[in-house]
Amino acid sequence: MNPILLDLNEKSADIQASAIISTDGMVLAAVIPNDMDEDTLGAISAGLYSFGSRSAKEFAGGMIEQIIVRYANGYFLMVHVGKELVLTVITKTHTELDLILLELKRTVEKITAYLNSEILMA
Repeated sequence: MNPILLDLNEKSADIQASAIISTDGMVLAAVIPNDMDEDTLGAISAGLYSFGSRSAKEFAGGMIEQIIVRYANGYFLMVHVGKELVLTVITKTHTELDLILLELKRTVEKITAYLNSEILMA
């Protein structure tokens, strides 16, 4: 799945990191800078997902689709992929959020197609 993430990161210079992470925090694939810890990214993603998922069920009666956290230097974005996975992306400041979200949607479609092909081959 790393080629899919590499393609995503190349779509925008504003994307600093991307990863496919299970909802329990296991990193399945990642394209991240050397100074970023993969395990920490997985743990933070799992924590945010758990909090967001519970909030969505408790207050909105639905399932989470995406989480967007804006911080001083950019965005931390998470998009649901299937039942047990999320696509996590970290961007720089002043990014065109709409364009990034469009690329995330396309990337989720690619990841889903990849996973479906893997299931069919098994």
